[in-house]
Amino acid sequence: MLISKLHKSILLIVLAILYLYPAHAQLDKSVPVQENTADIIIYGGTSAAIIAAVEAKKSGKSVIVVSPDKHLGGLTSGGLGWTDTGNKSVIGGLAREFYHRVYLHYNTDGAWNWQKRGEYGTKGQGSRDMDGESRTMWIFEPHVAENIFEGFLDEFDIRVDKEQWLDREKGVIMDNGKIISITTLDGQQYHGKVYIDATYEGDLMASAGVSYHVGREASDVYGEEWNGVQTGVLHHKHWFKSDISPYVIPGDPSSGLLPRVSGEHPGEKGSGDHKIQAYCFRSCLTNHPSNRIPFPKPESYDPMNYELLARSFATGRDDWFEKFDVMPNHKTDTNNHGPLSSDNIGMNYDYPDASYERRREIIKEHEEYQKGLYWFVANDPRVPAEIQTEMRNWGLAKDEFIDNGNWSHQIYVREARRMIGDYVMTENELLKKRPTTKSIGMGSYTMDSHNVQRYVKADGFVQNEGDIGVNTKGPYQISYGSLIPKKEECRNLLVPVCVSASHIAFGSIRMEPVFMLLAQSATVAAALAIDLDVPVQDVPYDQLKTILEERGQVLEK
Repeated sequence: MLISKLHKSILLIVLAILYLYPAHAQLDKSVPVQENTADIIIYGGTSAAIIAAVEAKKSGKSVIVVSPDKHLGGLTSGGLGWTDTGNKSVIGGLAREFYHRVYLHYNTDGAWNWQKRGEYGTKGQGSRDMDGESRTMWIFEPHVAENIFEGFLDEFDIRVDKEQWLDREKGVIMDNGKIISITTLDGQQYHGKVYIDATYEGDLMASAGVSYHVGREASDVYGEEWNGVQTGVLHHKHWFKSDISPYVIPGDPSSGLLPRVSGEHPGEKGSGDHKIQAYCFRSCLTNHPSNRIPFPKPESYDPMNYELLARSFATGRDDWFEKFDVMPNHKTDTNNHGPLSSDNIGMNYDYPDASYERRREIIKEHEEYQKGLYWFVANDPRVPAEIQTEMRNWGLAKDEFIDNGNWSHQIYVREARRMIGDYVMTENELLKKRPTTKSIGMGSYTMDSHNVQRYVKADGFVQNEGDIGVNTKGPYQISYGSLIPKKEECRNLLVPVCVSASHIAFGSIRMEPVFMLLAQSATVAAALAIDLDVPVQDVPYDQLKTILEERGQVLEK
């Protein structure tokens, strides 16, 4: 009888272990599984990740944010303080709440350290919110954004495990079309019912075996006009207006090409490729003497990297400061502008699928290039005197990114992987050429792609290719199907950042406020999937729509 009871006890223990530790899981024995278990596991440290976590708590679900990042908020806290909004009226829910909190911060005298509040005025402030009470502000300093995100976490008691990098080779355990657990490089294992990939790179999505695309589709893949190679299309100012030689010795091909000029054929117009639009850092600069650090000269500095800019200046081009967008406290969100600027064209093609080590190399190379650019303009004698004099008034902001040499912790990943999901958003939906089903939010920004390559034209002069901006002619709906994989690939994953969209459609969707609102909608759907015990693909849209509207999401205009 004693043996029988002992066997029975052992059996119960084994059954409990099997319940807690799903089949095929490779557990880290040092961490009790219940400590790393939640209804929803969010991978990422972006603005979308934080908003998703807040919505999880508002939906009554337990949540853990597994963040590879030390600093939270992605680009929103990484220097992109001059928000790309489009039509602000379609930004609702928690995304709008974030910008309301920005307004509240700057509505206090304590927010103005380097500038009088009245001097800056009301730049970037929206009109009264849809409820007629709250106000918004769309321009802000990086540290302000990060503090607001951290405030969300404190207010909703959200657990974030920082600097936890997904083991992309063997860290995603699948069973019967579902993610059972994810494991980070240091052995931490996380179990959830539904998972959300809120990274810019789509690492969880890819590791789960979900289909995705990198690069530009040919225009005939989805019946689009503006996808694929865009040779001959010059929509913005980021191209060479004058005939400039790409060769080390002007006009002499035998002298070799200057750095960052491709000798390959750019491709036929409308053809597809695996190249992606350029990355850069959104630089927070200041001209306030007490808060300014002179531009550092990087160890790898090579003035030849900027020879094309010198030649462009020599033609009389003088629009260098056009994207020094002014933020509070005498700071800027400085973005790419002109034929050679902070966009490091052609140097990021392998980033989306690259190893962590290779990505760090790419990021470092971009940082060295951009720091060298600023040093060049401030110091090289070939820069026109009036531009150089003004540039020397600027520098890095001493009170931003203080643990990273006053340089942004987040490179601008304008595009990496894009899921090929249940529904693919294309320019046809954005231009309202055909209806969008199951709206879970709206976008409105121009379909925008930065340059993809710099090449030599048939006439022997240099030109950039890929920069394009096409107006969507008003807000457009974004389909729930663009957030979910195909059902046969994964049934418990949502992807609100690397959404299912063509290259050119993603060029509009990829704005930070849109990522935030899509993240909230994705999390509402995740909560419904858990409550109804259904795959995310089977969430009833009528119920989802009702909750989203209750949350203040704008689904139609």
